[in-house]
Amino acid sequence: MLTIRGGGGSRFCDGINRREFLKIGGLALGGLSLTDVLQAEAMAGVRSSHKAIIMIYLPGGPPHQDMFDLKMDAPAEIRGEFKPIKTNVPGIQITEYLPRIASMMDKCAIIRSLVGARDEHHASICQSGYTSLEVTQNHWPSLGSVVSKLQGPVDRTVPPFIGLAPKMGHMEWADPGTPGFLGLAHKCLQPDGQLMNDMVLNGISLDRLRDRRSLLQSMDRFRRGADALEGMNDLNQRAFDLLTSHKLAEALDVTKEDPKVRERYGKGNNVNVDDGGPDWNDQFLVARRLVEAGARCVTLAFGRWDYHGANFPQLKNHLPRLDQGVSALIQDIYDRGLDKDVSVVVWGEFGRSPRINKDGGRDHWPRVSCALLAGGGMKTGQVIGSTNRFGEEADDRPIHYKDVFATLYHNMGISVKDTPVFDELGRPRFLLEDHEPIAELV
Repeated sequence: MLTIRGGGGSRFCDGINRREFLKIGGLALGGLSLTDVLQAEAMAGVRSSHKAIIMIYLPGGPPHQDMFDLKMDAPAEIRGEFKPIKTNVPGIQITEYLPRIASMMDKCAIIRSLVGARDEHHASICQSGYTSLEVTQNHWPSLGSVVSKLQGPVDRTVPPFIGLAPKMGHMEWADPGTPGFLGLAHKCLQPDGQLMNDMVLNGISLDRLRDRRSLLQSMDRFRRGADALEGMNDLNQRAFDLLTSHKLAEALDVTKEDPKVRERYGKGNNVNVDDGGPDWNDQFLVARRLVEAGARCVTLAFGRWDYHGANFPQLKNHLPRLDQGVSALIQDIYDRGLDKDVSVVVWGEFGRSPRINKDGGRDHWPRVSCALLAGGGMKTGQVIGSTNRFGEEADDRPIHYKDVFATLYHNMGISVKDTPVFDELGRPRFLLEDHEPIAELV
């Protein structure tokens, strides 16, 4: 374990010691040394082409009938308080609390008939297409891990798979995607809360800024020394490249962004909502910056959507932040010419019950849910599928979570029907048998 030091042994204001700030070794990779990870990656064989996916997970199950599938002809106890508004695509309406997304519906596609969930609060189905039981039994890998395995890094100094979800009170929501049978070499890099706070420079003092400048100077000196070493093999060199490059740290540092762009995203709140994730809009901007830096898959968790009580007051607070962050991300992707290459998906682990309960909330409802997609060269400006009058069941064109994953793999240039993924024992596995990309989108 090698520590890059940024000065004396004093502590930052959040309690982390400078001597512990950046260490070569674990980096949330299960205790493997970085060289071990790169060795395993090299043995897998990788190739390169920079398509990317940004996975926005809404922990707790977003209420489909209050967001993208309003039921105005249903009784009041199902219809709820919200009104639909027109979008910029004739005939498509969504909730009044997502006006920014409504104004760019031509750049989005809505799935109203998403099926395949279980009644379980777990991120696994949104990270892999498989329930937590299926992942446990068969060790199915997440999308990010598969992309890491099949396509490898775009830039050797930026991991292909990065998960931004912080620790949460309900840790099953904090799962950024697991490598399963692909092994720890394809686990995501997950900047933890303290490391993220330091690298993103969120609310730091001037003293702390000087400390970080000292740290970067120390890293520069270390890198020059490493370059002078003779006989360093390629894998060790890659490990040094990753940990001494400024590219990843700079991608995480949203203060380097144009202030007008950052203002468009909004800042939100980086404190977790109850036992869920933070309403932190900087995550969306960080995700875009990481993709531009070379990441192939970035996952994040936004807020907490398990509204068993006070459903409408909570939505009035959280939907506008989601609206601002997602709309800014989509517009940014188009403005930067990334709309053919970067896919965005927004969804949760299930939907919510049609009937409003005695506490003014909606309860778990795995029979149908919704999703919003954008970018990736997909055919947008449309709604796919429908539910019945009360939003209870898929009435037309049921779309399985795995169908969405088949589409995302397709957008990455990966055919799930024709591309086996080899596990650690060299056995070929097919990820999504009997599922194909959604014809309306590709």
